[in-house]
Amino acid sequence: MLQGDYQSVLDAKDESQFRSVVIRFAQHLGFDKVAATVAVDRLDGASEFVAIHNAPTAYLQTFEDLSISKRDPVAQHCKRHTVPIIWGQHTYVSSNAAELWEHQARFGYGNGIAMALHLPEGRHFLLGVERDQSLPSDGGELTRIVADLQLFAVHAQDTALRVLVSQGARPELPALTPRELEVLRWTMDGKVTSDI
Repeated sequence: MLQGDYQSVLDAKDESQFRSVVIRFAQHLGFDKVAATVAVDRLDGASEFVAIHNAPTAYLQTFEDLSISKRDPVAQHCKRHTVPIIWGQHTYVSSNAAELWEHQARFGYGNGIAMALHLPEGRHFLLGVERDQSLPSDGGELTRIVADLQLFAVHAQDTALRVLVSQGARPELPALTPRELEVLRWTMDGKVTSDI
């Protein structure tokens, strides 16, 4: 089943197809909630976020509130690391954010796995799966789920950037003058300021 999801996500032509494949993949893993987010850092220091998800309508305001992510231990982990985080109530309690977990658990976000890929040019891809039930207690089963999530994220990130981020929102590389390029080359060659 999952093998087909890997190819399907690569073949997705638009946001709707991409969303369908991501949701189907999460369900194949045993999760009923999923979010895939692309973040693009801009030169002015701000970031743009585009997400596909199947969050309940009643939870959308919380889901889309970026200020909450500053206190959310899962979001903060993904912001800094590429290693997946397996989370549950204990994650939030140990981070003094138990009320965040209690609120989201009412909407089916009780336990999950989340990860981020931090890519060149200020691009980031975040993928998280969530459910009400506990995660498997068998370490081998949990490891398999995490590995499947990581492999899917690697396949999905190119498609996500292609179908979710408009050309205008993609980071532009600064245009350098020929002289600036020459100075950079000299610096790379080990020349000091007086030589340049």
